Amino acid sequence: MILIDDKLISDELLQRRFVCDLSACKGACCVEGDAGAPLEKDETEILEKIYPKIKPYLRKEGVKAIEEQGTWIEDSDKDLVTPLVNGAECAYVIFDDKGITKCGIEKAWEEGKVKFRKPISCQLYPIRVKKTRTGEILNYDEWPICKPACACGDKLDVKVYRFLKDAITRRYGKAFFDQLVEADKLLEKESEAGKTVKKKK
Repeated sequence: MILIDDKLISDELLQRRFVCDLSACKGACCVEGDAGAPLEKDETEILEKIYPKIKPYLRKEGVKAIEEQGTWIEDSDKDLVTPLVNGAECAYVIFDDKGITKCGIEKAWEEGKVKFRKPISCQLYPIRVKKTRTGEILNYDEWPICKPACACGDKLDVKVYRFLKDAITRRYGKAFFDQLVEADKLLEKESEAGKTVKKKK
């Protein structure tokens, strides 16, 4: 683990490779699982406010789920999450003509209808953030449905944190991302030094 400010970062974010391959997974992370996308408290308030503007972008099934359950709900663990359609996909999910999941909120954002892009937990995935009394822990969430993303990341040699540069910068700021870059360089140097020592032996 690496400590930056009050955040503990898993080494895997600087070691594992990851690039979403939507043509392979079809955006399954928005459909699979037993709960909606994790939400921050302020995001629940934002969703309530912008719902009328994003409603036209949603499927009728999503609209029905939201209007029955609310723009956000508490799951069985009392965590704030997005509602689901019949216990499956996120209510804010839309599908393109190839069956790939997209985010209705993000679609509205892309067209300039709202300033909120999407829940930060969605944009940060496969990073999952756990809050503690003293700060946050950033972990890499390994999920079998993301195997194509891991393969794509290996092929392109793109590390998790670099793939998520925009999301990390949005959540924590450019200075924090720059510190991740420096930590990565330091770890690579230490790794190379270790390899050199082994060769000499």
